[in-house]
Amino acid sequence: MSHNQPATHPQPREIEAGVVVVGAGPAGLMAARTLAKAGERVVVLEARDRVGGRTWSDTVDGAFLEIGGQWVSPDQTELLGLLDELGKDTFPRYREGASVYIGLDGQRHVYSGEDFPVSAGTLAEVHRITEILDGLAAEIGPEEPWAHPRARELDTVSFQHWLRGQSADEEAVSLVGLFIAGGMLTKPAHAFSALQAVLMAASAGSFSNLLDEDFILDRRVVGGMQSVSEAMAAELGDAVVLGAPVRTLEWGEALAGIGGGVRVTADGGTAGRVTVTARRAVLAVPPNLYSRISYVPALPRRQHQMHQHLSMGLVIKVHAVYATPFWREEGLSGTCFGAGQLVQEVYDNTNHGDARGTLVGFVSDEKADALFALPAEDRRERILASIADLLGPRALAPEVYYESDWGSEEWTRGAYAASFDLGGLHRYGADQRTPVGPVHFACSDLAGEGFQHVDGALRMGRRAAEEVLGDRAPIA
Repeated sequence: MSHNQPATHPQPREIEAGVVVVGAGPAGLMAARTLAKAGERVVVLEARDRVGGRTWSDTVDGAFLEIGGQWVSPDQTELLGLLDELGKDTFPRYREGASVYIGLDGQRHVYSGEDFPVSAGTLAEVHRITEILDGLAAEIGPEEPWAHPRARELDTVSFQHWLRGQSADEEAVSLVGLFIAGGMLTKPAHAFSALQAVLMAASAGSFSNLLDEDFILDRRVVGGMQSVSEAMAAELGDAVVLGAPVRTLEWGEALAGIGGGVRVTADGGTAGRVTVTARRAVLAVPPNLYSRISYVPALPRRQHQMHQHLSMGLVIKVHAVYATPFWREEGLSGTCFGAGQLVQEVYDNTNHGDARGTLVGFVSDEKADALFALPAEDRRERILASIADLLGPRALAPEVYYESDWGSEEWTRGAYAASFDLGGLHRYGADQRTPVGPVHFACSDLAGEGFQHVDGALRMGRRAAEEVLGDRAPIA
C-alpha cells in the first residue's frame, strides 16, 4: 500500500523593506541594484520562476537559443557600461558576404553594399523619406516628443497614411515601413501614429540607424542577454523572490495607520504568499500588465485612461539551427529582407564558438495573426518555405526549429514592447513616468533613448531608483 505525501506549501512571509520592486527584468534589477548600492533595503518580487523578463535564453533540443531580446548596438551606452562592469564579453553578428532582397514583384536579388537593389527612382524615394524622418527625429527627440508643437498633428495620423502622403512609390513606402512597423513596433503601420514612428527613430539616434542592420543589430552577449539579469540578481541574492506574482498594491491613504508607503502582496505562485511593506514601490513590468494588480485605493483616472491606450505588438521570432551555416559557403551573410514576404527579415544568429549555423527570422503583426491560426506543422512549413525563398532549399531542413511566442507568455503577452494607439502618445506620454504617490514606474516601454530595448529598460530602472533616492523621507 502506497502513501501519497501531502503537498507542501511555503509558509506566508511578511517582509519590511525600504523599496519593493515588482518585476525582475533588466529594468527592475537595475532599479534594485542602484538602490541597494545606495544603502536601501530592497525586495524584488518576480512572477516567473526566472529573472530576465523579456530576455530569456534556453537550450532547446540541444541548441542554445536567445528566445527574447539579444542585440547590442554602439549607442546603447547604459547597457555597454553595465556589460563592462559585470565583465561580460560581446561578439559581433556575422555579416560577411552578400545580402538577399525579394522585391514586391517577387524577384530575388543578391546584393552588396548599403543600398537595396531597387530601381533608381525607388532608392531615391527611400533616401528622401529617410531624410525627412531623420530631420523629424532630430527636431522632436526621444525624451518628450509629446511636447513638440507638431505633436498632435503627427500623432493623429497613422504612419501608413503619413508615408503615403510622402511618396506614391509603393516599394519605397513598404521598405521604410518595414523597419519601424514590422521590425520594431511589430504592429501594422495603420495602427500607430507618425509621432510614435518618429519616437522609434529618435530613440535609436535616427531613422538611418534603424535602416542600418550593422548598427542596430551589431553585437550579442556571450552567454546570452539573460545572463546580464542573472548577474544582477546574483548580486542581490535573497532579495530577489521568484514565483511571486503581485496581486495587490496598497498605498497612500490605505496605509495611513502605518505612516504611508506601500504594502504589496504576492500570491498564487511557487513562493506562496509574500507581503512586503515598504516606503516606495517600483513597478518594473510592461504597462499592459499594470491592470493585473489591484490597487487600494485605485490609481488616478489619468492612469486608468493611459493604460488603455498602450498595447503590445506581436511577432514570431523564428530560430532554425543547421548542421553548418550553409549560406556562408554560398558567399551570403544570412541577412535577408522582403517587405512583402511572410518572413520579412532573416539574420545569421550563430552562437559564439558554435560550429552549427543558426538563422533567426521574424514574422510580424497581421502575418503573425494569420500564422497562429494554423496548426503548428503548417506554420513551420510556411515559415521555412519563406526562408528558403531567401536562402535556398537547404533552409527547409533545420536540425532544430523553435518559435518564440511572447504573446502566449502570461507575464508579457506580446512583443517587443508596448506602444500607444493613434493619438495616445501626445495625449498621455507626459504621464507615463510620473510617480503616483509612492509608486514609481520603470520599463523599456517608457524609455525615450533606448525605447523598446534592454538599454532603455536599464535607463528607466536607474531613473526610477534615482527618483526614490531623491526623496528618502516617509510618505505622509
